[in-house]
Amino acid sequence: MRGNRTIRRSLWRWRRNPLRRREDVLEAWILLIVWLVIALVGPVAGVLGAQVSAHSAAQRRMERQAVTATLVSDVPHNALADGTTGGLIDATVRWTASDGTRHSGKAAVDGGLKAGSRVSVWTDRQNHLTPAPPTATQAGVDAAFMGAASSFAVVTAAAAGYYGARLVLNRRRRTALEDEWRQIGSQWGRTAS
Repeated sequence: MRGNRTIRRSLWRWRRNPLRRREDVLEAWILLIVWLVIALVGPVAGVLGAQVSAHSAAQRRMERQAVTATLVSDVPHNALADGTTGGLIDATVRWTASDGTRHSGKAAVDGGLKAGSRVSVWTDRQNHLTPAPPTATQAGVDAAFMGAASSFAVVTAAAAGYYGARLVLNRRRRTALEDEWRQIGSQWGRTAS
């Protein structure tokens, strides 16, 4: 019984009513459209965002390859603020590409390595150093985040649009009510003849 009352109360803009204004009906239609956008476009945007992110990660994995490089000079230990050592330090490395050309560049390597040590670095198709591509797990997390962010963006835009329209409609309702009160106020004090 209580559920019926709630439904009837929420659908009052759709029923005939002498107090219902055009703005009320327009607000009801806008709200219906917003709910449809949230229900239909939100999930689609989420799926598309996730697919684009996953495709981008797969493309980066295809375009990059791991190569073995040699350190040119010793790499000092990286002293962290808490007194321990660890982390990556930029150091100059040299490597030979698959076409036989020699290259060098700066890559992030573990601290404490000696010159001549072998390290693994990532290069792109032009043999430029690049960051490592995302792992399958990282790509999955990124895709899930992008899907959720895309859905959230659609929901936020739809809600902001509704509240913006509602502000305009409330202003119009207030103006109409003030005009009606002025008309009624001008008739006060008149006697009926």
